[in-house]
Amino acid sequence: MAYLTTDCGKNVYYEDYGSGSSAILLIHGWGFSCRAWDNTLPVLLAAGHRVVMIDHRGCGRSDKDFADMGILAIAGDVVALVAKLGLESVVLNGWSLGGAVAVAAADRLGKRCAGLALTGGATPIYTQKPGLEAGGTDADMAGTVAALQADRIGFLAGLSQAVCAKDVGEPLVNWMWQVFCEASPMAHVTLGQLAQVDQRQQLAALEMPIISFVGSEDVFVAPEICRWVGDNNTNARVVEYEGVGHAPFVEVAERYNSDLLAFLADLT
Repeated sequence: MAYLTTDCGKNVYYEDYGSGSSAILLIHGWGFSCRAWDNTLPVLLAAGHRVVMIDHRGCGRSDKDFADMGILAIAGDVVALVAKLGLESVVLNGWSLGGAVAVAAADRLGKRCAGLALTGGATPIYTQKPGLEAGGTDADMAGTVAALQADRIGFLAGLSQAVCAKDVGEPLVNWMWQVFCEASPMAHVTLGQLAQVDQRQQLAALEMPIISFVGSEDVFVAPEICRWVGDNNTNARVVEYEGVGHAPFVEVAERYNSDLLAFLADLT
């Protein structure tokens, strides 16, 4: 197993497939792990891409006892991993909260970031902000965090049931529940930070090509948030899947993978 040792001495798990100076780096959503991308990884490898996947602090096989599990800290791990692997060019793909991580990392990477994919990305906001009244409220987020802390296992079971709008079968839902349960009990700190996210200025200024994948029935990230990206960055376009929830890479894997490969092909 491969680990990035952070400045605080704790370890972040990653997987690195392929070789070369460029790669696509996949960043999972809150509380999950790099296993989110198991349907995507083989397709990217078959197309000749080097693929790197990372487990957030407190998630998957990464250490669980980080003092700082914040979104910016996770973005810093992404930047540090790019440097560790000697990547000259990287495309970031962030799912859900991983979208906010990817935007922060892309901003720091500058020209080394050749492209940005946001998959149900919780960016530029997650809760309502002046001028963008989309998503829930800060009070909603506080209630969500409180419910998670009060009944973590039950909360995560319900979360797993709601990720997909399409019927993906009980085994897959139970698998998602199992992965969520592997995260640190302190991962609620990362989740709570979504209420603070406002990356509108940052995201609008990014100069690399951007694609925003939207599920029309996403109940976690309001679809209008994902559509905002295409309306406010001239380098961005939106791909929307009707009848799909928060995980298009699971619910419509073939279509999603095809669209992602087409985006990557346009970058070369």
